[in-house]
Order: sequence, then structure tokens, then C-alpha cells
Amino acid sequence: MSRIGRMPIPLPAGVKVDIKGSRVTVAGSRGSLSREFHPDMQVALEEGRLLVRRPTDQRHHKSLHGLTRALLNNMVLGVTQGFQKQLEIHGVGYRVELQGDGSLMLQLGFSHPVRVVPPAGIKFEAEPRSKVITVSGMDKEMVGQVAAEIRAWRPPEPYQGKGIRYVGEHVRRKAGKAGKVI
Repeated sequence: MSRIGRMPIPLPAGVKVDIKGSRVTVAGSRGSLSREFHPDMQVALEEGRLLVRRPTDQRHHKSLHGLTRALLNNMVLGVTQGFQKQLEIHGVGYRVELQGDGSLMLQLGFSHPVRVVPPAGIKFEAEPRSKVITVSGMDKEMVGQVAAEIRAWRPPEPYQGKGIRYVGEHVRRKAGKAGKVI
């Protein structure tokens, strides 16, 4: 059996779960998330815990078992704690500024500033005079997607290290033209 799939998901106080067929809605202090799961997977609420069961031991059911449990756990964590990703900007003249409407204005070496508007449920934070952007929200998938879209505007390059990277990401540097030592 899937070790991930058979682990029960404990529900913290204040979290409400509504199961209607294959649609599961989780509501908590930060809001509510709803998702449609594969109809073969059975989600049950027993004794304050969520359990996921699979009908057979076929290969696709085994993979769906762990996936369904992981997605449900992320929903429960999202409505209670939330998720965040941090990005940092490296480069001379590269700046980030938080606008009044919650959008980001990025100076990334283009001839124009890049404006990033947050989708519903996503919040940006950027300290003044800091080159760190925090993307936060309750949907883990959306937080990761928005952070990846911001990083895609100027991915880190290996010669000078300029660009947008995740905090803690290591960028492997190259020597440059003719292997000159810097």
C-alpha cells in the first residue's frame, strides 16, 4: 500500500470539511478551498481525521491514492497556516516596488518596468530597499505557479549571477570567455 496515501490527515480545531461525491471543500480561518478529485478515490471523514481509500491495487489507483492524500493535506495546511515562497533579485539596477493595489513593479534591466498583478488569493510582500519578494496564499499550487512566473521574467544566468532566484537557490557559476579567472 502507499505509505503516504494510507496516513490519516488530522483536522485542526476550526477546520470544516464538506464531502459531496468527488468534490471536497475545506474551510478554515484563512478561507476555503475546493477541489474535484478522481471519482475512484474515496475520501471519508472519521473521528476528526480525513482518510483516503482506493478501490484496487492497480498501478493508476496506487498513484492516485498518494496524490489525493497529498492534495488534501495541502488544502488543510493552506486554510490553517498558508504557504509562502520567497524570491530574491540579484543585479545592478534591479529593483522591486510594491504598488498601492498590491501589485509589484519590477525593474529588471528591460527598457520598461514589469508589472505583476496578483491573482485572487495571492498576496505580495516586498520590503522597501530590499530585494526580497514574498509570495503568500493558501493554495500551494497557485503560490508556486505565481512565484515561477515572476522568476521567469529574468531567470538567474550563470556568468554574472544576475536575475531572480528563490531564496536559498544555488546558481552554478561559469568561468566565462576563454575560461578567464575572475
